[in-house]
Amino acid sequence: MVIYFKILLFIAMCALPIFGARDMWLRLDFIWPAVIYSVLSLITFLIYRSDNCRAQQGERRFSEKSLQLFALLGGWPGALLAQQLFRHKTRKVSFQLLFWFIVSLHLAFWCDWFLSGGHYSSLVLKFLMGR
Repeated sequence: MVIYFKILLFIAMCALPIFGARDMWLRLDFIWPAVIYSVLSLITFLIYRSDNCRAQQGERRFSEKSLQLFALLGGWPGALLAQQLFRHKTRKVSFQLLFWFIVSLHLAFWCDWFLSGGHYSSLVLKFLMGR
């Protein structure tokens, strides 16, 4: 029963960026979010897989900063899937707190996109860019 809940939760969480990227592509003819999420999720999934194998063999591993950076850049769906499939990086609380903060940022962006047309996200970006 728990596995079904996890699958449904994963699908629901990924639905926001999937439909958001589709909406952005159709309304603005801007395909990059769809490309970035797809490519970075695949790359991040493969990095987690490699890191898990390296951990089991006692080899040099990817830094946690690298794993989090790939999630931040848009690979969090691949990271989340890899964490569950390989049971990798699921127990370290500090890692999970930052990871879920990153996921929350992405989901907040897409909620803002659908609910206010990206109004609040654009204000934050302007502030960060000093405008």
